[in-house]
Amino acid sequence: MPGSLVGKCSVLPTDPEVPAVAAPRNTAPRIPSTARKALGRLSLPERTFVADALRTETVGGVLLLIAAVAALIWANIPALRHSYESVSHFHFGPDTLGLNLSVAHWAADGLLAVFFFVAGIELKRELVAGDLRDPRAAALPVVSALCGMAVPALVYTLTNLTGHGSTQGWAVPTATDIAFALAVLAVIGTSLPSALRAFLLTLAVVDDLFAILIIAIFFTDRISFPALGGAVAGLVIFWLLLRRGVRGWYVYVPLAVVIWALMYNSGVHATVAGVAMGLMLRCTTREGEEHSPGEHIEHLVRPLSAGLAVPLFALFSAGVSISGGALGDVFTKPETLGVVLGLVVGKTVGIFGGTWLTARFTRASLSEDLAWADVFAVAALAGIGFTVSLLIGELAFEGDAVLTDEVKAAVLVGSLIAALCATVLLKIRNARYRGLCEDEERDEDRDGIPDIYEQDDPAYHLRMAKIYENKAAQHRRIAAEKAVAARHGLQEVPGGAGEEDGRPA
Repeated sequence: MPGSLVGKCSVLPTDPEVPAVAAPRNTAPRIPSTARKALGRLSLPERTFVADALRTETVGGVLLLIAAVAALIWANIPALRHSYESVSHFHFGPDTLGLNLSVAHWAADGLLAVFFFVAGIELKRELVAGDLRDPRAAALPVVSALCGMAVPALVYTLTNLTGHGSTQGWAVPTATDIAFALAVLAVIGTSLPSALRAFLLTLAVVDDLFAILIIAIFFTDRISFPALGGAVAGLVIFWLLLRRGVRGWYVYVPLAVVIWALMYNSGVHATVAGVAMGLMLRCTTREGEEHSPGEHIEHLVRPLSAGLAVPLFALFSAGVSISGGALGDVFTKPETLGVVLGLVVGKTVGIFGGTWLTARFTRASLSEDLAWADVFAVAALAGIGFTVSLLIGELAFEGDAVLTDEVKAAVLVGSLIAALCATVLLKIRNARYRGLCEDEERDEDRDGIPDIYEQDDPAYHLRMAKIYENKAAQHRRIAAEKAVAARHGLQEVPGGAGEEDGRPA
C-alpha cells in the first residue's frame, strides 16, 4: 500500500537491551488528497435523524399502500363504485369564503398542505444542518435529483411529440414518493445501508421542492393579488411570531389555516403555503436545547402527515377504473405511455446518470462499501412516483376527467413496474446490505454507540480490550476444567473398555 507503514517494525526505546533509535523524519512533500467519497457513511447524529424520519415514513408508506389498494377495490367493485364517486364528489365548507370543496379537493389541497409543511421543514434542516449545508456534499443529491426530474420530463415530451399527444403532463413523471418507496422496502424485506437511505431521502426532499416550484409556476392559471397579498402578510406575521419566540399551537394553527385559505383563493396552489411555513421554522439548536423547534414540530406533525394526510389523499385520488382495456390503453396512448416510460426509464437513467456525472467531474470516488449497481437500484426505486405525480396529473389535465383517470392509471402502472425492477435489483445485493446494516448496528461494548463510529476513540479500544481479556480468562478456565475432566476420565477407564487385542479401539 503506497505511503503506508505496513510491514515495517518499530523499536521502542523502553527495551533495555536495544538503544533508542530516532525515528527518521519524513521529508517527502505531503500531497493533499482531493478525492472525496460519494455516498459515504453518515455521521452518527445524521444517521440517527435519518433512521427516525424513515421509520415514520415506512409506517406511513405501508398505510399509503393499503389506502391505494382500498381505493382501487372501492372504485372497481360495481356495487361500491357509485358510493366511491358520491363520497369523493361530496362538497362541504363555507361557500362565502370560496372553500366549498369536494372531499377529494380537500384531500388534495388541504391535507397535502400538511405533507408539504413537513417537506419544507425537511428541506430547511437539510440546508442548515444536513447534507445540503456543504455545497460540495450537496452537489451530488441536488444534481441527481435535477437530472431525475429533467430526464423523465424529456422522455415524456419526446414520447408525446412523436406520438402526437398532449405535452401538458410533462411534469407528472418527475416526482418520487419516498413513503411508497420505503413501503416497498418494508414489504420485500430489504434493509438499505444508511448512506443509501439518506441519499434516497435527500433526493425526495429536493424532488418535493422542485415539484412545488413546478406547481406554483406552471399550474397557476389566475392570480388574485388581494388574496395573495393577504397570504404574504400572514406569512410575515408567522415569521415575526417565530422570531420573537412566541409559543402555543393555539396561535400558529389558526394563523396557518388563514394563510392556507388566502393562498388557495389567490389561485396559487394552497400547498405552497405549507412549504413556506415549514421553511420559516428554525432548524438549528441553541444553547440548552436538545432539539431545534423545527425538529420538534416535525416530530409531532410527521405522523399526522404520513399516517393520515397522505393515505387519505391516496384513498380519494387513486380510485381509478381498472380493466383489461384500460391497462392496454396505458401502453398505447402517448400521454400514458410517456408517464410510464418517464417513471421507469427516465427516473432511473436520470438519477444514475446525474450521480455518475457528478462523481466523475468532482473527482469523488464511490464509497468502498457500495457499488454502482447499488446506485442503479436506488435510482430504479426512485421511479415510484405516487402522491405528487397523482396531484400533478390532476392539475395538468384538469377538465378532462377521462384523461385524468388514464394518467392516474399510468402512474400506478409505472410505479408498480419501477417497484418490481427495484425489487429484483435490490434482492441481488440484499446479502451485502444485510452485512453493512449489521456493521452499522453492532455495539459490542454496549455503550449505546455503534462500534463503527468509535474506531478513533482510545477509550473504546480499552473497553474492548477488557471485554476480550475477560472472555479469554473465561475460555482458559473452561479449557482447564475440560482438561481436568478428560484426565479424570482416563484415570477411571485406562483404555481397557475400548481396547481390542491390547490396542486402543
